Amino acid sequence: MTWLTEPFEFAFFRHGVMVATMAGALCGLIGVYVTLRGMSYIGHGLSHAIFGGAAASALVGFNFYLGAGLWGMASALAIGRVTRRRIIGSDAAIGVITTASFAFGIALLGLYGQVRTSIDAAIFGSVLGVTAADVWVVAGVTLAAGAVVFAFYRKLLFTTFDPEVADVSGVNTARMDALLMLLLSVSILATMKVLGVVLIAAILVIPPVVARMLTNSFARMLWLSTLVGALCGFVGMILSFHLDVSSGATIVLVGAAVFAVVFAVTGPGGRRQAAGLDAHDAPVGAGRPGR
Repeated sequence: MTWLTEPFEFAFFRHGVMVATMAGALCGLIGVYVTLRGMSYIGHGLSHAIFGGAAASALVGFNFYLGAGLWGMASALAIGRVTRRRIIGSDAAIGVITTASFAFGIALLGLYGQVRTSIDAAIFGSVLGVTAADVWVVAGVTLAAGAVVFAFYRKLLFTTFDPEVADVSGVNTARMDALLMLLLSVSILATMKVLGVVLIAAILVIPPVVARMLTNSFARMLWLSTLVGALCGFVGMILSFHLDVSSGATIVLVGAAVFAVVFAVTGPGGRRQAAGLDAHDAPVGAGRPGR
C-alpha cells in the first residue's frame, strides 16, 4: 500500500488531491444542469473564453483570477443573453463568443511572448502550483455551489426541463440562466489549476453522462454525478503522481475509463438513457422534482 500513501508525504500533493477531489465533485454537480440542457459545449467554450481573459490579465499585470473570472462571467452572460433571443441556438452563440475570445488570447500570445509562461499552467493544469489558499478557494466555491443548488433546486429543475412553462409559471428563467452561467464560470476558474482550462469541459460532461446511464432519477443523478467526479479527481491525482503525467489529463482519462466500463455494463438500456440527455427525457424527474 506504499504506492497509495507515498504521494501524501508531499504537501503539494496533499493540496492537489484535495483540490482535484473537490473540483471533480463541483464539476460533476454543475455538469448535470449543463448536460441536461443540451449545452455540453458550454464548458469547452467558456474555458476558451477564460483563456482570452487570462492572457489579457497576464499582459497588463492584473490579478490573474479576478481578470480571467470577470472575462469568463461576461462571456457566459453574453451567451445566455444571445441564446434567450432564440434567433440562434446555444451552440452557435457559444461558438461565436468564445472562439472570438480564444482568438484574442492567441493573438496576445503571438504579440507578447512573456504572456505564455504566465498562463501555461492554467491551460494544461499543474499540481505543483496548488497552494493551501487554492484548497480553501475550491472548498468555498464547492460549498457555495452546493448551497445554491439546494436553495434553487426546484426552480433550476423547472428551468432545465421546460423553460417556456417555467417562465409562464412565474419562474424568472433569465435569472436562473444567469445564475447557472455564473456558477459555471466560477467553477471553471476555481478548478483550472489542477484540470487546466483545456480539459475542464470533459470533466463537466463525463460524470453526468455516467450518472445518467445508471439512473432515471434527477435527484440521484445529482449525487451520483458528484460522486463520480470526486472519484475521478482522487484516483486521477494518485495515478498522475506515479505515471508522471499531467493531472488534468489523468483525471479525464480515469473518467473516460469509468464511462467505458459503465457503458459496457449497463448495455442498451443505459445507452438509451445517455442518448436522451439532450432530448430532455421526461422520466428523469421533470414532473417529480423530489424524486
